[in-house]
Amino acid sequence: MCYKLKLFYAFLLVLTSQYFYAQQITTTSKAQIALEKKAEKSSDDYHKKLNDEQAKLKQNQDKLKKEQKTVEKHQKDLKNSEKDLQNSKNKIAKLESENQKINSKPSSLSREESQKQQVKLKKNELEIQKLKLKQINQQKALEKAQAQI
Repeated sequence: MCYKLKLFYAFLLVLTSQYFYAQQITTTSKAQIALEKKAEKSSDDYHKKLNDEQAKLKQNQDKLKKEQKTVEKHQKDLKNSEKDLQNSKNKIAKLESENQKINSKPSSLSREESQKQQVKLKKNELEIQKLKLKQINQQKALEKAQAQI
């Protein structure tokens, strides 16, 4: 009888263990489904965050490109201002040297020639004054361009 009782308990134990085993498999598959849903949700959240960060990076990149274009424009303006200023200085120097040549010529010329030279001197002086004014404006533009950079 004791043997039969042990056998019965062993059989009962086997039956109950399979029952629990079947429940664990079912629970595990439900848990897997829940985990898959959670993983999909977290994956979607991650992709959303990633897309947001990419959009922000793209906006920052666009801003940087605009800033780079403005810096390049300012540098170009600076170079042009420097070039214009140098050209004005060269023109002034050329006109002044021309005036010196005219003044150094002998005054043994006819009265008409002398008057022509005087008119030319006055024209050159006027042109020099205009160029000096232009040079001052160009210097201001150059300082402005340097301040922008």
